[in-house]
Amino acid sequence: MDLADAEKVSPGIIACRLEAETSGRAYQDVWKQMDETIPVFMKSIRRGLGDHSKSRSGLVGGDARKLYDKEPLLLGPLAKRAAAYAVATAEANAKMMCIVACPTAGSCGIVPAVVAAVGEHVGAKRYDYTRALFTAAGIGHVVAENASIAGAVGGCQAECGTAAGMAAAAAIDLLGGTTEQMKNAIALALKNILGLTCDPVAGLVEVPCVKRNGFEAVHTLVAVEMAMAGIKTQIPVDEVVAAMDQIGKLMPVSLRETSLAGLAATETGKRIADKLSRENKDY
Repeated sequence: MDLADAEKVSPGIIACRLEAETSGRAYQDVWKQMDETIPVFMKSIRRGLGDHSKSRSGLVGGDARKLYDKEPLLLGPLAKRAAAYAVATAEANAKMMCIVACPTAGSCGIVPAVVAAVGEHVGAKRYDYTRALFTAAGIGHVVAENASIAGAVGGCQAECGTAAGMAAAAAIDLLGGTTEQMKNAIALALKNILGLTCDPVAGLVEVPCVKRNGFEAVHTLVAVEMAMAGIKTQIPVDEVVAAMDQIGKLMPVSLRETSLAGLAATETGKRIADKLSRENKDY
């Protein structure tokens, strides 16, 4: 962030430069690779919205379209669209469609949903989307280096929390905000997901994962709205990341993607797991 301010560029430019330097590739080649993910993002949203079928487990599918088609009752149009886009992408993942794991498959809906919804809102160009995604990637890199982005290591706070922070930075980039606003938005988004467990029913990235993506997309927009209004975090973003790392290490293994506790261990969760286990044996 300091380097971006010193050079009066987006953090995304710095992130692209870093990737080029560390990988030994040309800057334009790295930029092109990120640019080529945008159609994949958008296609996963469209396919998720357009496919009403259920996943093989029967647990998810079709809800994104329901949300997208319903006239909003309480949410504004942008927030509702972001939620629908996030659920659509996560449903696409559950149906084995092509997605971008950004930063993970379990949290794959948050960044594309927020970036697409905000980008549509401001009339972003292709270059803007690519730059914003590099900004998001830079934040993901920082979290991965200083904590974790894996649910098996740090719970869902590491997956959806990191995605929310990445998406918040990207959204503020698209809005033309400052690095200070980005830092506040990342911290606000991440610190309010601290402690989120990873407890997938039947060990599948479906319940509660798919709808959680929709919730966290809207959660991200709240963080962005606050930061752009001048609201500041009391705990600096680097310390929030460190706190997430500490909480992840303190979290019981049963709540870190093992499906041994939480929603996965409820009576209904266990019945679903037993049913799917029997069906898979028959299959």
